[in-house]
Amino acid sequence: MPRHARKTTSRSRRFLAGGAVTVGTFALACTAAGTAQAAAATTTDKTTGKTTYTVKAGDHLTSIARSLHVPGGWQAIASANHLTSPYIIQTGQVLTLPTGSASTKTVSTKAVSTKAASTSTSSSTGKTYTNNLDGWIKHSLAIMAEHKIPGTYNGIHRNIIRESSGNPKAINLWDSNAVKGTPSKGLLQVIQPTFDTYHVPGTSLDIYDPVANITAACNYAYHRYGSIDNVNSAY
Repeated sequence: MPRHARKTTSRSRRFLAGGAVTVGTFALACTAAGTAQAAAATTTDKTTGKTTYTVKAGDHLTSIARSLHVPGGWQAIASANHLTSPYIIQTGQVLTLPTGSASTKTVSTKAVSTKAASTSTSSSTGKTYTNNLDGWIKHSLAIMAEHKIPGTYNGIHRNIIRESSGNPKAINLWDSNAVKGTPSKGLLQVIQPTFDTYHVPGTSLDIYDPVANITAACNYAYHRYGSIDNVNSAY
């Protein structure tokens, strides 16, 4: 974990999992009760021809772009709605979707929700990733490449296994950071202030989200150590 979250004995860490793993960045079904609701929240203005989407609890730009097949991905939604970093959206907010986005008539509830349960798709590359540690790392690496954040699969994997044993819901509730009210969380055990500072646009704002956690931690390691590959202990 980051140096600010250093622990006394790395092998004696105790983690508590806050229930079942929820992968907000990947599976719309995890955050919005299925694609059927996504379709219902999407409408087409008969006058302007523009497709709009009403934001629901748990939504973020990446999940919306993926589930509605938005050309240009989350960046296109941000541009169409004049959103800037940190790209925060609110429940009930109506977003204008770029031309070519899916509408209620083109979203297949059964096909999309079934696929979302086991895989994830990068909104920028269209590539599909498995919903497991291997897929999370590869998805994060694709996002890192877009933002020119260095790091390799082996470097990320090595640090994840040391920090959380691959549990995206891992949380340290006993070290000095926990005592201060900022426990280390997620795959790479970052504290909330660090996650907020190094959060990468387009990823979930949920610190427990695997891809968001990995990417933010690697961004932090990049700025402090040059790369996550240079981290071999508490960082």
